[in-house]
Amino acid sequence: MRKDFHDLPVASCAVLALGEPTHREPAFGWVRNELFVQLAHLGFRSIALEVDRVAALRVDDFVRGGDGDLDAVMREGFSHDFGNMEPNRRLVAWMRDHNARLPPEEQLTFHGFDTPTETTSAPSPRRCLEYARDYLGLDLDLASLLGADEQWSRTEAVMDPAMSVGATPEAEQLRSLADDMFIRLHADAAQRIAQTSRTEWLRARTHLTAGLGLLRYHWQAAQHLEHNARLSRLFATRDALMAQNLLDIRSIEGRRGATLVSAHNVHLQRTPSSWSLGNLCVNWPGAGTIVAPLLGEQYIFVVGSLGRSEAIELGDPEPGTYESRLQDRVPDWALAPTGTVADAPVRTDTTPQQGYFPLDRATLETADAVLHVSDGAGVTRSGDRLRVPADAGSVR
Repeated sequence: MRKDFHDLPVASCAVLALGEPTHREPAFGWVRNELFVQLAHLGFRSIALEVDRVAALRVDDFVRGGDGDLDAVMREGFSHDFGNMEPNRRLVAWMRDHNARLPPEEQLTFHGFDTPTETTSAPSPRRCLEYARDYLGLDLDLASLLGADEQWSRTEAVMDPAMSVGATPEAEQLRSLADDMFIRLHADAAQRIAQTSRTEWLRARTHLTAGLGLLRYHWQAAQHLEHNARLSRLFATRDALMAQNLLDIRSIEGRRGATLVSAHNVHLQRTPSSWSLGNLCVNWPGAGTIVAPLLGEQYIFVVGSLGRSEAIELGDPEPGTYESRLQDRVPDWALAPTGTVADAPVRTDTTPQQGYFPLDRATLETADAVLHVSDGAGVTRSGDRLRVPADAGSVR
């Protein structure tokens, strides 16, 4: 059991996927921050979090020396309320301070790889499509096709296919126009980059990709399927878009160094994911099931595991379970080879409201290591050691 990557081939990987079993335990954010400092010293040049990719452009500008106020950056640059989490705030502040001592080519970059969708809602693609249109200098009337943003973003538009606008003639025309813009953006890439910059071209592509993704998501929301099958399709669509974003991020970062990816286990594991609540049963392939086979040995997955947590009111695991066996060997947190975790029953003392997905044999067998947090409160309260000091050093 170690607190470093000594047993993992991080020097040769392109993506280190660091999973967490629940978003509601902040200890995983503190541990992620400490591990990212190690990885920066090992040549990693970027981090990608489970936040909206377009919104995260605001964060990347800031950590690379751009103007702005940290409070505004955390509010505007994070989706899914993740800007309210103190570990994320400390990460952004440290990255800005760290980058201030480095030339641009060696600076750490910040990415989001998620879509702006929530479980029960998805926004209008207006902002993304209009940004791409304006970059291309096209005279397109998108407003009349988009209509009011509320008709896209309301809960009913995702949860009730009869209320969705994703398959209307206007949505079909929007998808056609967005496809045409995508072709034009790439066909004129050399000219556009010369006139603006590679950064501005990539920013336009990021917006347009997100707009196309939202149109595809809303189209799926309009399909009349059995409820569980329909939600499974929506979950799969989101993760497919996440995988596309990860691969796109690697195409940008490939020459600079590897990327640490931080997200829930269900999005990073190599095996399909499932979630049940009452009569609801959702099964879908996560982004990891797509990216891992494409990257092969360059994809490393560390599955997150939790013993007890005050934050989510989770007590000690039942004796004999996977988490209990790890609990006996880990005083606070540690990384361990998955091969050292013997077969055991799956933990059953969790509730859906905790957002915790217990360890199981299939996930462990296809992970490269396990990160176990014994006591979330103990890690969170351990002081500045996990809060990434500003003088942590350069990546040289």
